[in-house]
Amino acid sequence: MPASVRPWRSSDAPVLLAASADPELARQFGGVRFDDVAAAEAFIGATYRFDGHARYWAIVADVADVADFADGSGGAGARVVGCVGVTAIEHTHGTAWISYWLRPEARGRGLATRALAAAAEDAFALGLHRLELGHRTNNPASCAVATRAGFRAEGVEREKLRYGDDRFDVETHARLATDPTPGTVPLPRDPASPPPRDPASPLPRDPGSPPPGDPAGAGRGA
Repeated sequence: MPASVRPWRSSDAPVLLAASADPELARQFGGVRFDDVAAAEAFIGATYRFDGHARYWAIVADVADVADFADGSGGAGARVVGCVGVTAIEHTHGTAWISYWLRPEARGRGLATRALAAAAEDAFALGLHRLELGHRTNNPASCAVATRAGFRAEGVEREKLRYGDDRFDVETHARLATDPTPGTVPLPRDPASPPPRDPASPLPRDPGSPPPGDPAGAGRGA
């Protein structure tokens, strides 16, 4: 099965539970380390939403193509290996904030870059214009992912992040809908996910609301 991105499912909770044991990845969950699968499932339901205000994509790849996972989930078949989140979606100005993470076993294969490109493609199809992200200046790997996905560096915000007693400078990147399309080939978006907004539509529209003339949302993807 080729790698792809799709909305998160409650059944992905065991993967999230295992990922939270890594202190670096736990920062992506607000410092939360889940006690059990039920807690991870609750987090997916509350945080990893897929609606008009946040679109969290699970990065799925064939485990045999990456590596056996330390949590024992190795073997043939597709597994969630990371996440790209498009959050703080603001339709008036057409902006959003991007974040991403990848399990260590799946790194170095271009999955994060291609998943980021897919999430950006979807966000622009919704009518958004500017996508922003930031990374610690001591994280060159994250910088490379952003750059290859077409996000230009725009400047450094001094000591923006604090982890424990340490503060870190953050480099901000952004990509506009009018920027040149990068050479990176986006991962395919799972066809079961909601369809993208028609880019020919003259106005941005909250994808969580029914289109004009269709109060029940008939004809739209689930």
